[in-house]
Amino acid sequence: MLCAAALTDLTALFGARLSTANAVLQQHAQGESHIKASAPWAVVFPETTEEVARLGALSARYGFPLIGWGAGTSLEGQALATQGGVTVDFTRMDRVLSVSPEDMLCVVQPGITRERLNEELRATGLFFPVDPGANASIGGMAATRASGTAAVRYGTMRNNVLGLEVVLADGGVIRTGTSAPKSAAGYDLTALMVGSEGTLGLITELTLRLTGQPEAVSSATCAFPSITEAVDCVIATIQTGIPMARIEFLDEMTVAACNAFSGTQLPLRAHLLVEFHGSPAGVAEQAERFGEIAAQFGSEAFQWASAREDRSRLWKMRHDAYRAILASRPGCTALVTDLCVPISALAEAVEETRADIAASPLPGPILGHVGDGNFHAILLINEGDATESEAAKALATRMAERALRLGGTITGEHGIGFGKRQLMAAEHGAAWQVMGTVKLALDPDNRMNPGKLVPSL
Repeated sequence: MLCAAALTDLTALFGARLSTANAVLQQHAQGESHIKASAPWAVVFPETTEEVARLGALSARYGFPLIGWGAGTSLEGQALATQGGVTVDFTRMDRVLSVSPEDMLCVVQPGITRERLNEELRATGLFFPVDPGANASIGGMAATRASGTAAVRYGTMRNNVLGLEVVLADGGVIRTGTSAPKSAAGYDLTALMVGSEGTLGLITELTLRLTGQPEAVSSATCAFPSITEAVDCVIATIQTGIPMARIEFLDEMTVAACNAFSGTQLPLRAHLLVEFHGSPAGVAEQAERFGEIAAQFGSEAFQWASAREDRSRLWKMRHDAYRAILASRPGCTALVTDLCVPISALAEAVEETRADIAASPLPGPILGHVGDGNFHAILLINEGDATESEAAKALATRMAERALRLGGTITGEHGIGFGKRQLMAAEHGAAWQVMGTVKLALDPDNRMNPGKLVPSL
């Protein structure tokens, strides 16, 4: 717990923006998955980098941990206080600080969500393309190196963050990167911080690369006789070089859940959801070429959506898929897996995963951003059922081992937190210890989001 002197100094710094109320603490003890932890000792709501820096100095003086919090949408427990401490809720640091249309970049505070950022950018003709589905905060997306439905064309947070302002463990403030398109000046500290999950510092400002809003957009859904044909179609499409903006996969169980939850009427078969961006002529050509490839794999029931409202309805259905799957088994919780493999191994990974789930006692709908080899199985568990929970964990471990065997990774976008920390040695070997060495160099007292990502210190 916080000592009296620490609580006095925190109150002097934050006033009413410090809370120890049980309701607020419990709100910050749960993300969007089955993973839970004890509540933090206190929650603070900073408004400036200076306040965060002073908080870092107080943490160094009194020895309490600091845990960053954005929108609370993480899936591997990244924002949970596993060892107590103070949660730093960035929702009040949510401004767009500047936009440079000529340079196609903007500078934002970490608490702004991706949806609100794009609303504020709409008049500029630009948008921020990383779309993880949830309306996550930009700072949280950078901390977890998020990606999502549009990564196949626009890349992940790693590709779209040019620079950062970061408060370190001792309260010092550094800036990484620049507004220039590239640099060869020393270590890439921006890349180091993106994906560090708050274990090296707290992000207080981000310089982001923006993209021009496409002149034309067309989306479609198409059904396939089986998962195999749908996945093989994805592989063929990517290898052909068609510049897909999005290409998403839903299996039959996911389609059924989405139909029930969102009121859609898709045939109960494996589906691809695709989207093309570009000029009207370019989009038409891309759609035609994709249609020819899909036909070779037995596609049917094409439904095109070019009007904005129709496209929005289609992608809202996809973004609501997680909630739809949860609703398909009332009273359940979910263990969400997250594998990424080379595109050549995608069909094998999906088929083996499907067979593994079928042999288990659990339902596990499969969906994902398969254009970049990333897919998820949503393993549904009855709340409080220890047997099902253990079965789900065993399934998830086998899926991670399968991804590594096929040359992939244990997580393509959800990150590590403490939910997948036990799998890091299998993926990285001795390099995981090097990560721990970097952590010790920047945070020797292990106060920045302890218990996550790196080996035990």
